[in-house]
Amino acid sequence: MSVQILGLKEVTGPLVALDGIKDVGFDEMAELILEDGSRRLGRVVEIQGDKAILQVFEGTAGVSLHNVRTRFVGHPMEIPLSEELLGRIFNGVGAPIDGLGPIFAAKRADINGHALNPVSREYPRNYIRTGISSIDALTTLIRGQKLPIFSGSGMNHNKLAAQIVRQAQISGDKKEKFAIVFAAMGVKNDVADYFKRQFEESGVLERVVMFLNLSSDPIVERILTPKCALTVAEYLAYEKGMHILVILTDMTSYAEALREFSSSKGEIPGRKGYPGYLYSDLASLYERAGIVEGSSGSVTQIPILTMPNDDINHPVPDLTGYITEGQIVLDRTMDQNGIYPPVSILPSLSRLMKDGIGEGYTRGDHPAVSNQLFSAYARVQDARALASVIGEEELSDTDKAYLNFGRLFEQHFIAQDFSENRTIDQTLDLGWDLLSLLDKGELDRIDDEMLAKHYDPKRAERFS
Repeated sequence: MSVQILGLKEVTGPLVALDGIKDVGFDEMAELILEDGSRRLGRVVEIQGDKAILQVFEGTAGVSLHNVRTRFVGHPMEIPLSEELLGRIFNGVGAPIDGLGPIFAAKRADINGHALNPVSREYPRNYIRTGISSIDALTTLIRGQKLPIFSGSGMNHNKLAAQIVRQAQISGDKKEKFAIVFAAMGVKNDVADYFKRQFEESGVLERVVMFLNLSSDPIVERILTPKCALTVAEYLAYEKGMHILVILTDMTSYAEALREFSSSKGEIPGRKGYPGYLYSDLASLYERAGIVEGSSGSVTQIPILTMPNDDINHPVPDLTGYITEGQIVLDRTMDQNGIYPPVSILPSLSRLMKDGIGEGYTRGDHPAVSNQLFSAYARVQDARALASVIGEEELSDTDKAYLNFGRLFEQHFIAQDFSENRTIDQTLDLGWDLLSLLDKGELDRIDDEMLAKHYDPKRAERFS
């Protein structure tokens, strides 16, 4: 039975307070009916005895303390679920904005989800191919993994996100169904239009569920957007047996909305003004990725976040790194030098890739090639540091070979056209071509049998 209350006790920013509340729960939805008959949605964000604090979605402008009726609906926010969601575009709280009408729901589900029992989780294996060499070879995305992208303001992370959506594929049985849930938070209109245009023109929109929260939308919608997206992903994965890739951009916008909301409630701030529960809040989102025992589907996450002032120790990337299984870091210097995607190889890693690559998944030589490319590129940085002190002419022949390797590695392996979709074989063969620039004795991460099969200095002639 729904409860209705007449009048408000207090209005503060986007929050309203009501007295004399009974049988109302945290996160419960409410409808505010104003004097002119217009309606606004609200959500219970705090309960103090018989007092309830509501956050109003559309803001409190024009809301009076008197003659406002508040009706509690008796449950938290729910989203309609159906396979019809594929190919549709929604706002931040799941309302259709593509002009195709409402969703005919097979069921409705609480967007807050339910904690997964760790015992029922299966260890992530196999990989998702993005068609981007620097990711597929060196920081491989494994099904069921959460692998964030750390970017900087003004860098090409939106372009990279669009390319991943266009090119992402699962390996293995072609009968397995794959789809993408894409959620953008706090983006400008031109960025939202860019994403829609890219997905429509490339023909992938039919396997994408899009949630778009604009920078002009209320912050409460921004806080709910990733929850709506993950609820849809869980439904498609665990009930419909699909493999779902969830891309969340930009998690920094989400965290800033959370900070603004926390401040409006008068909560004591933590680091950089963010609420003290930022870690647990982010974990409640990131930990909704995984593979559940008994289900044929999986949920994989790529959260994208911008690091304020390119500071990887900022609270948002710092806490994200604790929760997730690796990170892909974008480098501003490479971006300024015109290298796309500007993936910084050395600080990037995928902690689960060792069990999802190699024979039976990608190719038998993948682990060795990956390790050797990392090792060689680390030597490149040492050679560049030495050259900056004594000059390139004074370097040994080996160091000069590493400088040449590093330049070609960045130009041909890391750098990739936006429309270029490389297979895993093309990526690994390119890795061997580059490693063949070096003396055979320098390749100490690869066994002799594999070297005899793949290493050939003639392969490097393509770069001359």
